[in-house]
Amino acid sequence: MDCEHAVSDAYLKLTTFFGERQRDGSQFLAEAMLDLYAHRGVANSVMLRGIASFGPRHIIRSDESLALSEDPPIAIAAVDTEATIGGLIDDVVAITPRGLITLERARLFGGELPADDNAVQLTVYVGRRRRINGAAAFYAVCDLLHRRHFAGATVYLGVDGTADGRRRRGRFLSSNTDVPIMIVAVGTAAQAKLALPELEALMNEPLVTVERVQICKRDGRLLARPPALPAVDAHGRQLQQKLTIYTDASSHYDGAPIHRALVRRLWESQTVGGATVLRGIWGFHGDHKPHGDKLIQYGRQVPVTTIVVDTPEVIAQCFDIIDEVTGRHGLVTSEMVPAMLMLDGDVRQGATDLADYLY
Repeated sequence: MDCEHAVSDAYLKLTTFFGERQRDGSQFLAEAMLDLYAHRGVANSVMLRGIASFGPRHIIRSDESLALSEDPPIAIAAVDTEATIGGLIDDVVAITPRGLITLERARLFGGELPADDNAVQLTVYVGRRRRINGAAAFYAVCDLLHRRHFAGATVYLGVDGTADGRRRRGRFLSSNTDVPIMIVAVGTAAQAKLALPELEALMNEPLVTVERVQICKRDGRLLARPPALPAVDAHGRQLQQKLTIYTDASSHYDGAPIHRALVRRLWESQTVGGATVLRGIWGFHGDHKPHGDKLIQYGRQVPVTTIVVDTPEVIAQCFDIIDEVTGRHGLVTSEMVPAMLMLDGDVRQGATDLADYLY
C-alpha cells in the first residue's frame, strides 16, 4: 500500500515504556512527561498501566505476583504532527533515566484509503465522558468495527494524558470524565474506508490515525510470518520491528493465561530485550462479539495486549515462541518501527533518527 496516497497529514506516535516509580528529579517520570506534553500542547497522549513486563535487566513482573504493585510498567503514547513530536523528543530522552522509547509514523485518517486487502491499524482517541446513545462511546465504536468485520479492536482506559493539547488528569475519587481512552483496531484498508464515515457520524470529527500493519495470525491460525526486514535502511539507520499479540485474559496456554505464558516463555528464552502487557477494558478479536468489563470493574473477561519491540533478527527468532503459545487463540500483527532507543543510565542502544524503508 502506498501510504502517501492513502491518508493525509503526517503525524508521529511517540511511545515510552518504563516503570511507574521511575523519577525525573523530584517528580515521577510519568508526571514530568505529561507536564511536558501539556506545556507543548501535544494533541493527544494517554498513559496506560501495564500488568506484566520485563526489560533488558531481565526482571520479570507479572499480574500473578505482588511485586508488580511495587513498580508496574507504564506506557505513554503521544500523537501529534512531525514538527511537534520532533521538537520534544530530545527533552523526553533527557528526562528518561531508564526505559524504551519508540517513534512510529502515523497519519490522520481522511478516508482516502484504497479498496484493497492491505491491513491497517486504526487508533481512535476519545474522552471518557463522550457518550453515544447514553452509553460510553467506545461501546458504539467497537460495535461498528465488529459489524465491519475488523480482525479486532481493543479499548484501553487511560489514567492520565492530554486531549486537544490540555492536561487531563486521573484523580482518586473522581469521575475522571476527561481522561482519554484509546481504541486500537486492526482491519483491511477497505473495511477502514467503509467505517470512517460511520465513525464521523458517531463522534463528530474524531481524532483517528492509521498505520500500516501485517496480520500474522488470526484466531490462532498462521497467515504469514513477520516480514523479513533488513537491519538498516539505505542510509545506515537501524530498523526495528514490533509484534503485537491480542488475546483474552480468559484464554489459556498450558494452564496459564496466554499473556502470562508468553511473557514467561520469552523471558526464559533470553532472545528479546523485553515485553510489556497492557490490559483493555472492552474489545473483540476474530468473530467473537465485543466483551469485557464495565468501567472501574475488573475481571477475567478482558482483552490483553502483549507488545514486543526488537531488531528484525530477534523478532524472527522469537516468533516461533509466539506462534506456539497462540496456537489456538489470538490476533498477532507485525509493524516496522523506524526508531527505537533503549535507555539505562549512561547506556544507550538505538537512536531516535527515523529510518526509511518501504516493504
